[in-house]
Amino acid sequence: MHDELKLLSGAMVTLALATSALVVVPFMQLKGLEPPKDLKPYTSAQLRGREVYIKNGCIYCHSQQPRDKSQAPDDKRGWGRASVAADYSYDKPHLLGTMRTGPDLFNIGVRQPSQDWHLGHLYQPRAYTPGSIMPSYPFLFEVKEKADPGDRQLILPPGYNPPGKIVVATQEVLDLVTYLQGLDHTYPVFATTETKKK
Repeated sequence: MHDELKLLSGAMVTLALATSALVVVPFMQLKGLEPPKDLKPYTSAQLRGREVYIKNGCIYCHSQQPRDKSQAPDDKRGWGRASVAADYSYDKPHLLGTMRTGPDLFNIGVRQPSQDWHLGHLYQPRAYTPGSIMPSYPFLFEVKEKADPGDRQLILPPGYNPPGKIVVATQEVLDLVTYLQGLDHTYPVFATTETKKK
């Protein structure tokens, strides 16, 4: 009985220390953190697109957290500055990701602002990036004989249109592209001494 009490006490102390280190201390450090001045909340279309991003598992292959220069050459890859906690103020849930089968998307809206490119890339990635292992998402599009009024027809590279048909974007994929185009974290996150003096 005495050994069981020691074991239980040790387990409880270990759990309390882990909870303090991994939950309580970070919460105390970040609870008063304000979003950067230039970070805007998501629009309703971006929020819908974010749901499509989650539903289709984009997070499994793409991160949204460039690392510091001392840890990786992410800035040389064109992925932008290292992210800080305040960059994710409006993200619920956070989509940091843990894998990089594809490039980091923290600033994809700046690197690739074209709606045509995003739509075509989602329909057939290899048409835009030869050798890409990204899956295509044809179920986010409609194949038609002709476009209806208001349809957003894809402009695909030669040889990628279905013969005698056109490809039209659904609202779901348009929202996803709106979310991707909104991923722009190029604003400054720390006030410099010059800014503070003004």
